[in-house]
Amino acid sequence: MLGVFLDRDTVDRGDLDFNSLENVVSDWQFYGFSRPADLSTRLADAELVITNKVKLDADAFTLAPKLRLICVAATGTNNVDLDAARRHGVVVSNVRGYATPSVAQHVFALMLSLSIHLGTYRRAVMKGEWQRSPYFCLLDYPIREIAGRTIGIVGYGELGREVARLAEAFGMKVLITQRAGVSQPGRLPLHELLPQVDVLSLHCPLTPETRNLIGAKELALMKHDALLINTARGGIVDEKALAEALREGRLGGAGIDVLSEEPPMRGNLLLENDIPNLIVTPHIAWASHESRQRLVNEMALNIAAFLAGTPRNSVTA
Repeated sequence: MLGVFLDRDTVDRGDLDFNSLENVVSDWQFYGFSRPADLSTRLADAELVITNKVKLDADAFTLAPKLRLICVAATGTNNVDLDAARRHGVVVSNVRGYATPSVAQHVFALMLSLSIHLGTYRRAVMKGEWQRSPYFCLLDYPIREIAGRTIGIVGYGELGREVARLAEAFGMKVLITQRAGVSQPGRLPLHELLPQVDVLSLHCPLTPETRNLIGAKELALMKHDALLINTARGGIVDEKALAEALREGRLGGAGIDVLSEEPPMRGNLLLENDIPNLIVTPHIAWASHESRQRLVNEMALNIAAFLAGTPRNSVTA
């Protein structure tokens, strides 16, 4: 079986062990990145393809007559035409749960940094403000504890549950949103949850129903000192509305790991340098070394299961 990894550089910075993949399939072609024009040659003999962000649309399947299995190096499968895969008899498997500790850790890194104005204090030290102070410490920016505060979680799957578990360990109260239009005892509709939370953490997929889920109306319902954390998907938050709320002091801060366009080659409203208490990270919540190694190992398990006739994590079944 010939395996082709179309965009290895999106998961590997030279620090991963690929023995698990090579132990299940001996014949591999690894490419750091693949453009659409590359697919006609790279897919021609492939029986197995791994892709993270390279799109495999209906036309791509006509280029790969031998293709039997696609392993998506992620949980989301929106870059693969699943209907076309079914028509061509190709199994598509994803990887689930591999990044849970990494994402949850990043949520709290953002939350804690915002709560103590970590970046602002660091810049103050670098500018010499502490050195010039007559006092032993700087108290120029507010510092808040997260213990005793309330976190609201939108999307209560594996990631949301892990964030809730850690929040409780920090002494936070946890509130969970209902799915839109679904009555779920113990959970709150979004419009009822928002005024109660000190931190809102998003963990839902981007769908037509969740696009701009947090817009101007929703931000207006939140406390003026509340924090918004988005490690889910760009597009769930209305970026213009968020920038305005932060500039006008109607929101305490935001930690954003995802943008509506990635990478933001055409710029983005949230990258302007006059927005207070905003941290933007480049879609790295998932990307710990341990998480990326689990991803590779889980793909190897998916391949081994397929070869044994028992496909694992199939999204085309």
